Amino acid sequence: MELFYLMVFGALAAVVAALELSKNNKDRINTSPAFNSFKNNYLIVYSLMMAGDWLQGPYVYYLYSTYGFGKGDIGQLFIAGFGSSMVFGTIVGSLADKQGRRRACVTYCITYILSCITKHSPEYKVLMVGRVLGGIATSLLFSAFESWLVAEHNKRGFEQQWLSLTFSKAIFLGNGLVAIVSGLFGNLLVDSLSLGPVAPFDAAACFLAIGMAIILSSWTENFGDPSENKDLLTQFRGAAIAIASDEKIALLGAIQSLFEGSMYTFVFLWTPALSPNDEEIPHGFIFATFMLASMLGSSLASRLMARSSPRVESYMQIVFVISSASLLLPIVTNQFLVAPSKEKDGSISFAVCLQLLGFCTFEACVGIFWPSIMKMRSQYIPEEARSTIMNFFRIPLNIFVCVVLYNVDAFPITIMFGMCSIFLFVASILQRRLMAISDKPKTESWTAMDPEAEPLND
Repeated sequence: MELFYLMVFGALAAVVAALELSKNNKDRINTSPAFNSFKNNYLIVYSLMMAGDWLQGPYVYYLYSTYGFGKGDIGQLFIAGFGSSMVFGTIVGSLADKQGRRRACVTYCITYILSCITKHSPEYKVLMVGRVLGGIATSLLFSAFESWLVAEHNKRGFEQQWLSLTFSKAIFLGNGLVAIVSGLFGNLLVDSLSLGPVAPFDAAACFLAIGMAIILSSWTENFGDPSENKDLLTQFRGAAIAIASDEKIALLGAIQSLFEGSMYTFVFLWTPALSPNDEEIPHGFIFATFMLASMLGSSLASRLMARSSPRVESYMQIVFVISSASLLLPIVTNQFLVAPSKEKDGSISFAVCLQLLGFCTFEACVGIFWPSIMKMRSQYIPEEARSTIMNFFRIPLNIFVCVVLYNVDAFPITIMFGMCSIFLFVASILQRRLMAISDKPKTESWTAMDPEAEPLND
């Protein structure tokens, strides 16, 4: 059993290393020293922020269980986190646009540090407060940092193509290498040093504090809509009108929600899929393997985005189709190719081997998706309300994840994988439509879409 996992991990590591070492001039973008300094500063901060997030992930459920909470109570805590992100996400996004993205990034650090501190308490109400704070922090993590980067990149006059380089490196490091190292470091703290399940949260708080210090000392402030007379409701209305008035923005939001909804559902499904009879599997090692596959995807994305052809809108159609097919494997292997064994014999089955390879393929697609969707967002989302609109996109995602969490035991696992596969296929169709209209100019400016502006005559 262990040999197969090692072989997959080793093969992925070799391919990633070969891709990175074999890059030629066509795969690289010539940049300026000023940009390299700016990019490296952002990558250090982003990696620290992601380390603070990745360190916590594997131990949240485990920590709650050590405090004596059952599956139902833990499920409610998780729902509280996603619900908080849904309810407060748009508010903090709008505040980031209006009050400043740098300030929002600092708020992320403070909020997440407070969330980590609550993990020391076994009181359910305190843990619930921590989940709410964590949900707010998650909204800021996936909107404020990217919004600050895009605005600062443009403000400093760097070439637009260089932005894709920062995106791909951020995902390669933050969602790949940092995730693997964080998993190993967390394992060292909890298992090797026997510091207990709360230790990774303390370490995460330290990384977040270091990142906050760098932000405060080296980042400048930038804003979205600087208008003094716009309240939050007006900003929400303006962002909603922007989405409804520009088909490209609406398509991008739908594509993002469909893919990320499937991705977060996959997080809950891969463990029972690979251990159908509650077999003991190396969760940490499999997680590291998935992160290696994600690094492979981000490395491929950096090559693709460094060239003028194929365009992001074009190759992402193929990525969504491949990801859809990869999540069909649990259905195909169990229903048509290999009958699942009912015995816990300790050996890995052929069906599980195929599924693991399919899941690694899906994670590679995730690695391509992140920098690619970031690039498309930088092209299509108006700067004035970037954080607000990005958090609007997360509303259907959080609703979907909450529904899945609430009904996770109500549907067979094959139905859940089938649903995700359908969502991803629909995303490919929407991506094809986005490709078809991507060259059309915007028919209205942000000012024309502003609800406070004079109405246009028909």
